[in-house]
Amino acid sequence: GPTRKMPLTASAMDFFQLFVPDNVLKNMVVQTNMYAKKYQERFGSDDAWIDVTLTEMKAFLGYMISTSIHHCESVLSIWSSGFYSNKSIALIMTQSRFEKILKYFHIVAFRSSQTTHSLYKIQPFLDSLQNGFDSAFRPSQAQVLHEPLIDEDPVFIATCTERELRKRKKRKFSLWVRQCSSTGFICQIYVHLKEGSGADGLDALKNKPQLHSMVAKSLCQNASGKNYIIFTGPSITSLNLFEEFEKQGIYCCGLLSTRKSDCTGLPPSMLNNSETPQSRGQYRIRMKGNMSLICWYNKGHFRFLTNAYSPVQQGVIIKRKSGEIPCPLAVEAFAAHLSYICKYDDKYSKYFISHKPNKTWQQVFWFAISIAINNAYILYKMSEAYHVTRYSRAQFGERLVKELLGLEDTSPTH
Repeated sequence: GPTRKMPLTASAMDFFQLFVPDNVLKNMVVQTNMYAKKYQERFGSDDAWIDVTLTEMKAFLGYMISTSIHHCESVLSIWSSGFYSNKSIALIMTQSRFEKILKYFHIVAFRSSQTTHSLYKIQPFLDSLQNGFDSAFRPSQAQVLHEPLIDEDPVFIATCTERELRKRKKRKFSLWVRQCSSTGFICQIYVHLKEGSGADGLDALKNKPQLHSMVAKSLCQNASGKNYIIFTGPSITSLNLFEEFEKQGIYCCGLLSTRKSDCTGLPPSMLNNSETPQSRGQYRIRMKGNMSLICWYNKGHFRFLTNAYSPVQQGVIIKRKSGEIPCPLAVEAFAAHLSYICKYDDKYSKYFISHKPNKTWQQVFWFAISIAINNAYILYKMSEAYHVTRYSRAQFGERLVKELLGLEDTSPTH
């Protein structure tokens, strides 16, 4: 749960600033003004530009965050006369001023000579965000490694023409997280660029299991010796990785797939489906030290690799139609934690910022801001302030937008 007690009067802004404090926003102001100056020295002066202030930067973020509540294809729709216009917040800043800030917006204006990382323009922000996540929340023992659902707004996709869809560029990165499976709080973010010839680029990593193993190690670098139980999907699950994690005091439970997983070191007899007909709930087990490989049957063969649960401990999966199906405890635990993450995705993935810039570092930035707001709401729900106001996720987002824009009327919209 939360590591600090927030006051009863704590606002949405107070929770958001646990992760994005004023010093981070002030740095955005400084770097944006530096970039604007450099840009104009190179391409000619811009008479319409005036240095951005902290108040304007907060308003700029507020406008962007508003697209996570009222989904629209362009943030500029706020100033239009169409369906997505928002007269109540459009008066705070003119559209032309917003577009100028958007043009020059930067987190790191200059590339240092030592920089080789492709995400150098956003890395200081990601590091600051990670420190905020670490200091504000203590996760439960059970955690999940996965790619959160950050795809396009389904309503927009449903109304989009084929031509518009083709024009939209595919993301050049994948975003992975380590997530507390009992609260949904995202403890750590890892961004992997799909292009690049560096040590972490796809040119260096020819096969996906090697890539996913590297992702898992990066996400768990701060988890050593804490007896965490990490749940993984087929792309990450492998015997070599789990044995390496066990040496660090990290325990695992993962679903195996003969097509997607690295099955090196696993007995072939357990990877082949049994020819004799099996009834639902039957399972076979093979062990190596603390590691168990479980092959469980339920309208198909499911394989699990774990060193976190004893294979002889019994569990049960409850289905609405077929009732209780017996299984090892590891299978029950995996299903429970996986279903929680599905519920998190259903509830929170629709609150990602709709703005889709072309630059990769900006795409990562808005995804990271969206995750920070979701985390802020989770902390708010676990605080005493929630029992006073009881905002929904949409109301919390609206409140945050109004506070960033400096509007006095911050009552939630019902």
